[in-house]
Amino acid sequence: MKANRGQIERALDAPPQDIRFFLLYGPDEAGSQSLAKRLERAMGPQAERIDLDGATLKDDPARLSDEAASFSMFGDKRWIRINGMGEESVPALTALLEAEAAGNPVIAVAGALKATSKLVKLALDHKAVMACISYQPDARESEQIAVGIARDGGLRLPSDLARRIVDLANGDRALMAGEIEKLILYLDAAPDRPREATAEALDALSADNPDTEVGPLVNAVLGGDLKAMHRELTSLSETGTAMASVIRPLLNRAMLIAHIRTDFDAGGRLEGAVEAAGKAVFWKEKGLVSRQVRQWDAPGIARVLQRLLDAERATRSGRGLGDLMVRHELLTIARQAARERV
Repeated sequence: MKANRGQIERALDAPPQDIRFFLLYGPDEAGSQSLAKRLERAMGPQAERIDLDGATLKDDPARLSDEAASFSMFGDKRWIRINGMGEESVPALTALLEAEAAGNPVIAVAGALKATSKLVKLALDHKAVMACISYQPDARESEQIAVGIARDGGLRLPSDLARRIVDLANGDRALMAGEIEKLILYLDAAPDRPREATAEALDALSADNPDTEVGPLVNAVLGGDLKAMHRELTSLSETGTAMASVIRPLLNRAMLIAHIRTDFDAGGRLEGAVEAAGKAVFWKEKGLVSRQVRQWDAPGIARVLQRLLDAERATRSGRGLGDLMVRHELLTIARQAARERV
């Protein structure tokens, strides 16, 4: 059944027993991802998460219903997340909805799907499904989103700075969140110690200034230049830079690539897709970004985003283990990019 933003938010914050499947789709994929985070928070940090994708479900349609009915081996809550879901997953979703039991919630972020999609029709017609489409927000809505993201992190964001962040990120919710998170860290803000955002802090961290110490590492990893990556990692290690600090710039670039790749796949013109990203692409780096978009197809960059998010979580569990995992993930990503070079 169809759900609006308020209905889906309430359901994800407290998953109803009679809802087996949440479908988040539409052109604002970052908006869908932010909704998916609500279910993750609701399930809690100890919950067991099972990651599946469209290719897996195509090969084994029964896998989804099996996972939804299985108990966690650790006795904790369990939930299933699907990335890259499309028409190939209709048999798997049908099996889930027809199964006798399915105690674990399933959520999928599917991107822009057509109204005629069989997947969308199945989701909208079934009472055990909640489907919500996310549209790109307009300028005013984007400013409100930016203010809300900042407020959740303990940062008071004046309207003029919110407007500036929206312009820098070209209205992309994920990129805005990245910029705001940098401000929160820079100003040491938190819900229990709120801070006021300033133009000076934004100037120091601005997304339109890519000449930072981790910029070359970002391009080396996502561009598949293994030698340059090892050189940059050595340099950062010598200066005592924690690996946690490189994750957010990499996530910002990966999300930018995903956004441009979606437009490129839809329109067929890479140059037009890059231009449409506006100020999110620094003019000196248009060539690099364009090459990276060609290297990474939509499923590939989605996997990169997930690896980086997992690495980011690992950095919070202890510096030593987190740093090792970040290095491992960066190497894995760079090797894949090297194989995809054209």
